[in-house]
Amino acid sequence: MKLGDKLKSLRAVEGSLRGMGRPMTQQELAAAMKREIGRGLSQAYLSQIENGARPHLTHTTRELLARFFRVYPGFLVDDPEGYTPGLQSELRAIDAKVDSWLFAGAEQFTADPQLQHALLTIAEHEDSRHAILLLAEILHTPGLVDRLSEVLRPGNHQNGGQHSNGHPPPRPGLRN
Repeated sequence: MKLGDKLKSLRAVEGSLRGMGRPMTQQELAAAMKREIGRGLSQAYLSQIENGARPHLTHTTRELLARFFRVYPGFLVDDPEGYTPGLQSELRAIDAKVDSWLFAGAEQFTADPQLQHALLTIAEHEDSRHAILLLAEILHTPGLVDRLSEVLRPGNHQNGGQHSNGHPPPRPGLRN
């Protein structure tokens, strides 16, 4: 996929994530970048990138676009000849979708900074899919949520972390 096609695709995803029901226009992208990250690109420059007149980005431009779209800067280049997205492992593709979903979710919860921070922390984790699966296992293990809450609650480390409170020690393979 060419850089211009990637930018068009990112505008389409961004428009969908923002509830527009259509791709974000180049003009809307330019305005949103300035408003949300303090710096932006002109509509004319975005058009040149998408039309292939500017096949290479400067480091600064790549960083601005990556920051706005929350993608890796290395994504914003032409794919090598012969590259197909099918070469990615299925789990890696799923992880990318999970990350995108988590970032979008975090934007929806600005009124709840703790939840927003939790979603961003999971999204930024190297393997966010695994982190969510681990959370599911924690929730399905009887008593583990209460035990972890007790252990992780600040100022609640009595007896130097001893297990004298009647709770069984953690299962093997789980860290304290």
